[in-house]
Amino acid sequence: MPANRPPTRLSTIIVDADVEEMLLGHVAAAHAAAKLAPQIKDAVSAAVLRLRRGGRIILVGAGTSGRIAVQDGVELAPTYGWPMDRLAFLLAGGLKALVESSEAAEDDAALAVQEISDRAITTDDVVIGVAASGRTPYTCAAIEHARSKGGLTIGIANQVCTPLLELAEIALCAETGAEFISGSTRMKAGTAQKIVLNTLSTGIMIGLGRTHNGLMTHMSVSNDKLRRRAVDIISSIAGTSPENSEGALEEAENDLPVAILIAAGHDREEAKRLLGEADYSVAKALSLSSRPSEVRSNGA
Repeated sequence: MPANRPPTRLSTIIVDADVEEMLLGHVAAAHAAAKLAPQIKDAVSAAVLRLRRGGRIILVGAGTSGRIAVQDGVELAPTYGWPMDRLAFLLAGGLKALVESSEAAEDDAALAVQEISDRAITTDDVVIGVAASGRTPYTCAAIEHARSKGGLTIGIANQVCTPLLELAEIALCAETGAEFISGSTRMKAGTAQKIVLNTLSTGIMIGLGRTHNGLMTHMSVSNDKLRRRAVDIISSIAGTSPENSEGALEEAENDLPVAILIAAGHDREEAKRLLGEADYSVAKALSLSSRPSEVRSNGA
């Protein structure tokens, strides 16, 4: 058959039906994740308590699940200013497994135990393990060992009654059922995992005071686009002009929380002091201020 022969009507109908079924599967995955709202709230509350004491977020996984976990975690630094020294990734096969398949590594439970031991887990740490099957030896061993060291452990899986969910202190099971392509957990299972992880990590950042009225108060200001966004955030929170916000950001050397406090009427050192007393939460820092917020003299 010639390579350029157009598809038959029958093959087009089959592909159309497949696409629709796959998309409906992703919608079902979202509904499965939404059912976990109470458990995710509990996980957020428990994690915030640990992290306020200086703990770390440690994400564990293998294969597709591990890559999804890393994808979510790497966004925390630029979006919420989460310190990189308080974030760790345990991916079966190492970070090279992000771009190269390393399926055999997921069976190495001993390696997971060693890597958790190397991280010197404390009671302030939050360790999140992700595995679609809930049975991945690497992930299960890491969660079991982390819990034995007192860390808060959260397990995310897509099948009920699995070892990961039993080993973790908090179990989040988004049951997604059989995949359209059998065993391809990058589909429904992956979609549900992404939703759960995104909701969990964002909830934690909100709980830690790294947002204010839906705005990213700790965002990294690393390019022109983000600088413009930062100016808008400062203007919105401090109620000042873009010109004043630009000046505050420059004075704060692109430290967005400090810039917000400066634009609200505080000098740089006072802004830092208030933020320090408020666990670096802009909302708390503004409420701690001994004088009403006021825009600088050159404001609107």
